[in-house]
Amino acid sequence: METLPTISATQQAIDLEWKYGAHNYKPVPVVLNRGEGIFLWDVEGRKYFDFLSAYSAVSQGHCHPRIINALVEQAQRLTLTSRAFHTDQLGVCEKYLCDYFGYDKVLMMNSGAEGGETALKLTRKWAYKVKGIPQNQAKTVYATGNFWGRTLAAISSSTDPESTNDYGPLLPGYLLIPYNDLNALEAIFRKEPHIAGFMVEPIQGEAGVVVPDAGYLKGVRELCTKYNVLFIADEVQTGIGRTGKRLACDHEDVKPDLLVLGKALSGGTMPVSAVLASDEVMLTIKPGEHGSTYGGNPLACAVTLEALRVVEDEKLAENAATLGEVFRSRMNALVDKTGMVKLVRGKGLLNAIVIGEHPAYGEKTSWEICLRLKDKGLLCKPTHGDKIRFAPPLVITDEQMHEACDLIEQTILELEP
Repeated sequence: METLPTISATQQAIDLEWKYGAHNYKPVPVVLNRGEGIFLWDVEGRKYFDFLSAYSAVSQGHCHPRIINALVEQAQRLTLTSRAFHTDQLGVCEKYLCDYFGYDKVLMMNSGAEGGETALKLTRKWAYKVKGIPQNQAKTVYATGNFWGRTLAAISSSTDPESTNDYGPLLPGYLLIPYNDLNALEAIFRKEPHIAGFMVEPIQGEAGVVVPDAGYLKGVRELCTKYNVLFIADEVQTGIGRTGKRLACDHEDVKPDLLVLGKALSGGTMPVSAVLASDEVMLTIKPGEHGSTYGGNPLACAVTLEALRVVEDEKLAENAATLGEVFRSRMNALVDKTGMVKLVRGKGLLNAIVIGEHPAYGEKTSWEICLRLKDKGLLCKPTHGDKIRFAPPLVITDEQMHEACDLIEQTILELEP
């Protein structure tokens, strides 16, 4: 009797997703079922370095025992009440966040996109209530290449056709200028009388880890102050130690008017985001005007407290600064060895390399490299075609970093045409 080929557990899982799920992602073909620290395991038992960290959400490492203990302990007592009632966790968490980041007030939400929308709504409220902009005329400025989510409000600021195609009409009230261009920022402030805020990533993550010139953020702060415009820092991906400082804005000692956080705020255990601001901005919103069933729930609060304490206790920002230098040094050495690596950029442990096209793979070269890295035991993902982002958990050690860099170097040199 002929034996039918056995379908692997990996292929079964991929087939199930394809058959029953929306086709809105193109994942690397690996099926994961366990994580610990900087490592992931697939359903076949293979072990991998995680060099994406769920887009920087798992900065404290997978299943950090302290964060998991906080999650389980709170889950056994109280998970959700909605904001219809007070809980014993919310105020404690809010105080910690405000003290930790230096703000008067915080509004907790769930996803990073919700955080961005909350910041946008607060900015418009402030524009009408405080700045005196005429109703329905407030505008917000964004930089080209920005990414802060997939909601309609988020994509209305996007310059990426993949984000906006066939989703129109987009929302009004958005102005776009080039990233890393202070002259363009001042020009639009002078031209447009009804600007409420400027929302910007200190380092553009999804665009390929685009690091602005030194002094850019300081210049943004000065211009926003000069023209009475709110400076909104989207630190969802860059914040909480990722770039080698508590916040990426800390590299230039600037304080935004609104700070948007997410991802690593929960150590990757659940969606948690937060917007921090002054009383003048935050108290423009009154009861019933904004909220979320899950925002600031007891589970989120317990996890957030422990996730931030882990970052401090384990000195993860300092580790990111040190090992980020190691990573960029190793990758810059490849620029001299091969034409496959065109450019290395980043701060801390948020980095990217720009890949040259291989004659056999063309514009899919970066995807091919990621597939080969997967086969060698390292997971990462291309972004915007020719760029590969590398963002391991901040708990990575020096030895592990060099081992991972060896894999990256071997893979790229083997592909040399």
